[in-house]
Amino acid sequence: MASWRLLQTGPATAAWNMALDEALLETVAHGTSPPVLRLYRWRPAAVSLGYFQRGDEVVNLAACRRLGLDVVRRCTGGRAVLHDCEVTYAVIAREEPPHFPGTITGNYTAIAAVLQRFLRSYGLEVDAGGASRQPVRRSGAEQSACFTAPAQFEQVYRGCKLTGSAQKRQQGAFLQHGSIPLELDPEQLFAALDTRGKVNAVHGGKRLARQVGWLNRWLPEAVTLAEVEGRLAACFAATLAVSLEPDEPHAGEMRRCAELVREKYGNPAWNLAGIAHCQRI
Repeated sequence: MASWRLLQTGPATAAWNMALDEALLETVAHGTSPPVLRLYRWRPAAVSLGYFQRGDEVVNLAACRRLGLDVVRRCTGGRAVLHDCEVTYAVIAREEPPHFPGTITGNYTAIAAVLQRFLRSYGLEVDAGGASRQPVRRSGAEQSACFTAPAQFEQVYRGCKLTGSAQKRQQGAFLQHGSIPLELDPEQLFAALDTRGKVNAVHGGKRLARQVGWLNRWLPEAVTLAEVEGRLAACFAATLAVSLEPDEPHAGEMRRCAELVREKYGNPAWNLAGIAHCQRI
């Protein structure tokens, strides 16, 4: 049975969270670390942008400041995500059998099986989003939000997207991170992403609530962040048949994380400007 590192790093800033994910991807890609499952949280709450999104086009920066939300760009693609009361997972591994066959869809499929097992353990009979869903006309805020657009391998319950994920591949390795919200405030999400500011947040939030989901919305008893982390880790171990060994980021990973915070994730030019500018810094 293969051994993976299990990192439960708790709450941290948006910049630190994204920098550590990239630092771990580098160590796995270089062959100096076995695969990693990292579970973490966000403090303060934050909006993360997909790598190719431009901040001022998809985020209401004034609303984010008013709401106390950090804004950060991910190294992965996809759309904007509000991170608040959630568990975020990051899988960092080589694209090698038996778990990951070396394709984007293969990686997503393997991890989707874990997420499906996890959600069904709570009695939520989820199915995969994406191809079978009919196109929906969306407002600007809805178009920007990851959780309004379920991809093929993401989990949907009662028509609402329950998980969101994004991926980056590098030198034969990949990073996939994703969100499992326990609670979600649709009004806050709408306000953060409504760049036009022309729609009442209460009305916009009600529209978003028909498309996005969160775990405690449907469970008879609310679950805690710690309980979700433990169950999710157990589902990864059982589904992928791996041993998860508790660990902490190594000194070199922490140094690289600090560098990435300075160079990228703590830098407004990286987080908010268009990708053409980001490639120059």
